[in-house]
Amino acid sequence: MTATTIERRLPKFGGFTLGMIALELRRLVRNKRTVIFSIVMPPAFFLIFGTSGDYRTERIGDGNATAYVLISMAVYGAMLATTSGGAMVSIERAAGWSRQLRLTPLKPAAYVAIKLTLAMIIGLVSVVVVNVVGAFFGADLPVGEWIACAVLAWVCALVFAAFGLFMGYLLPSENVMQILGPALGILSFAGGLFVPLDTLGHTFATIAKFTPVYGVGELARYPVTQSGHLWQAVLNVVVWTLVFAFGAMWRFRRDTARV
Repeated sequence: MTATTIERRLPKFGGFTLGMIALELRRLVRNKRTVIFSIVMPPAFFLIFGTSGDYRTERIGDGNATAYVLISMAVYGAMLATTSGGAMVSIERAAGWSRQLRLTPLKPAAYVAIKLTLAMIIGLVSVVVVNVVGAFFGADLPVGEWIACAVLAWVCALVFAAFGLFMGYLLPSENVMQILGPALGILSFAGGLFVPLDTLGHTFATIAKFTPVYGVGELARYPVTQSGHLWQAVLNVVVWTLVFAFGAMWRFRRDTARV
């Protein structure tokens, strides 16, 4: 009798496929809380805080103050969207889904990449919605700079997609966004997204440069203001993205190892 050995074939890219992304995206958009955080709140905040008559006439860089607030709200919207998208993993953990993944060939890096991709998709939608609303409510900015700011707000929000995924493995599913929502608000103030750093004083301005919000806000506004320490902002985004991404993979391995 001849023994036959059946090798387990590993999927390409560790399981990162378009079919998996499409399936996960359908699950994501069914969550009403995610839609409210990502699509409704950012443009609502822009309409409340950025559309006064004085802001429409006050100039900041190549645009008006309304456009400056628009950029900040686009960043904030991308942060909320990508964080909530990544944090959805906490619900999967509660349902035991992450443990089941241990029985599949899906690699931790591929799983993290899928979740980051989903978070970035919903983040893109948030940025587009905020900018469309801004276009109809007084934002004034050269088209090229407007596009550059929107793209940077979206791309740099990758750090918060990784942050949401990491936190999704650390916090319980029933209150993950109740914790992360206020935390993002505090980080936004501390990182100079809502309040210019030069109004915070030297000590707080120095501390702000070490928060994960600082780099995203500085880069997103740079095409308009042409000011700030560009290399510090880039380094901030890269370092925090790597920290959260590796943290998410570490927690994924730890979580699935309990099977």
